[in-house]
Amino acid sequence: MSSGPGMQLIDSHCHLDFPDFDPDREEVLARARAAGVDTLINPGADLPSSQRAVALAEKQPGVYAAVGIHPHDASSLDERGLARLRRLAAHPKVVAIGEIGLDYYRDLSPRDQQRTAFNAQLELAAELNLPVIVHQREAAEDVLAILRAWAGRLTAGGVLHAFSASHFAMAREALSMGFYIGIGGPITFANAGRLRETVPKLPLERLLLETDAPYLTPHPYRGQRNEPAYLTLVARRLAELHSVPVETLADQVSDNTRRLFRLPETHRLARS
Repeated sequence: MSSGPGMQLIDSHCHLDFPDFDPDREEVLARARAAGVDTLINPGADLPSSQRAVALAEKQPGVYAAVGIHPHDASSLDERGLARLRRLAAHPKVVAIGEIGLDYYRDLSPRDQQRTAFNAQLELAAELNLPVIVHQREAAEDVLAILRAWAGRLTAGGVLHAFSASHFAMAREALSMGFYIGIGGPITFANAGRLRETVPKLPLERLLLETDAPYLTPHPYRGQRNEPAYLTLVARRLAELHSVPVETLADQVSDNTRRLFRLPETHRLARS
């Protein structure tokens, strides 16, 4: 599954440290290379995951890490944990604070603790001048309110991960604050007509591609484990929706991703 001759893509959000990939992580990386997905960003979800993300980035030339506490685990974040995040964020291959935010759908941590953890990690990002990777589910109003309060200090910007059509107004406000928007597998779903109508309204120069692997697997592999090689399916669908050649799309979104996360051109996935 190749993205095209000489074309490179960047998966701006995948969780290759998760146990789902323990049996065949090297093979998954090889398939990503073969598909033209030559750079990956692996956000943390909690402290152990953040540590694994950094360890994977140390081992793999084309893999970068973000460190953070997902809202599901917000209740676990204390001053000691924040200090550990700060130490991890000092690693040269950590390019962002994330995945952070609010999730009022599952409510696995109390909402006040989610907001406290979100604010604490935004403060860390501002202190370290790192971009943020923001998760939100059924919490758009509170996420926007918090981002508004921090907008002047988040000079490195960030990305709203996993855009959905129901959050177009949120995306427009986030764009006005200098954020990027992450587009993934759902744009390929047969029942995602509203999303496909909405995505072309977003400026191409502010979009990133993501898989969120092992989740949100694009068609025709929906229901199976997602992996970075499938990013080509997202790229092709997004190019169709924006009525541009897929090579143009790939160049633009890859430039966007390098700009946001300050990625060098040279550190790509090692070739066999």
